[in-house]
Formats: sequence, C-alpha cells, structure tokens
Amino acid sequence: MSADPLHRAGTPQRSTTSQPPSGSRTSAIEVRRSARRRRTVSAYREGDRTIVLIPARMSEAEEQRWVSVMLDKLAAQESRRVPGDAELAERAERLSAQCFGGRARPASVRWVTNQNTRWGSCTPAEGSIRLSHRLKGMPEYVIDYVLAHELAHLLVPGHGPDFWRLLEAYPRTERARGYLEGVVAADRLPHLPAAADDDEE
Repeated sequence: MSADPLHRAGTPQRSTTSQPPSGSRTSAIEVRRSARRRRTVSAYREGDRTIVLIPARMSEAEEQRWVSVMLDKLAAQESRRVPGDAELAERAERLSAQCFGGRARPASVRWVTNQNTRWGSCTPAEGSIRLSHRLKGMPEYVIDYVLAHELAHLLVPGHGPDFWRLLEAYPRTERARGYLEGVVAADRLPHLPAAADDDEE
C-alpha cells in the first residue's frame, strides 16, 4: 500500500474525528474513508486539524497504523522547512502575541552554532534570543517551544514556578520537552558498529 502525504484525491465516504492520545498535545485527527480509494493513504494539515484519507475497506487496526505512519511523515516534512533568522523573529513575535499578550519583545532572534549543550539562550538586558543550530531539522512545534521558552525569560528570569506557569501558555510544552528529552537520551546511547555480517547465520 503506497502512501503519498501530498495526494488528496478521493471523495470521502465516511469521516471520523478523534482527539490525540492524552498528554500528546497534538491537534485533532480526522480520518476520512473513501470508496474511491483503493491503495493510497494521504494526510495533510487543515488549520489545527490533521486530515488522514484512507480506503473505505481498511480495517480499524490498519487505520490506526496508517494514522501513526502519516503523522510521522507530516512531522518529517515539516521538520525539513528550516526558518532563517528573519522568519525566527517573525515567529517569536507571533508566539509572544499568542502566549504572552505581546509583552515579550526581543531585540534580536537568531541561529547560533556555538551552543552545543543547550537548545537556546536569552540575555534579557539586551533582549537577545539565540537558538542552537542543532534544532534545525526538528519539528516546527519544537522550535516554537524553544522560542517560547526564551521569550518567557524576557518576562521571568530563572526557572521558578512563575516561569513554568507562564510557559504553560504554549500548548505543546509537554510534547516538545518530551521530544527534546528523547533526543538527549538517544545521544547518550552507545553507538553500535555497522553490521557488516548481517547475512551470516
């Protein structure tokens, strides 16, 4: 069965909408079944909703599997769209308006290559925010989380209770933190040697 995340052909026969798993902080997922679809599965974003198009004859188990596959594909596609410094500044302004009532106003927002032990940093006195180049290629919601984190530091220094309460305004905080924790954990795993003799019995 092929999967094309950009292909939207097929007239929906039946549509079901489900909320994401508890704690995942993802948008709602709408599955649309179509009798015209034979083999293809596709997905796209529609506002705050993710639309997954599948053949009508697909079983519930296949549906769940393909929803998971297509969500991963969409995330991978989005992660390849890396914003430049100008777009970072625009996103910071948007996040400030959405999460902090526009009160966090950085003087500069830019990528840097000299931050290998932290994802971002902020100098409140200068109003400057710097994001590690290691975030490039990660999902947009993760980059936005780090931006929101540093924006919050323009309003509340340190990582006390007031800071974390403020950061709750960003809806994907838990999910993004989990993603970054997973990246850190993966980096700490021992690197296995390449399997040169996989075909030996």
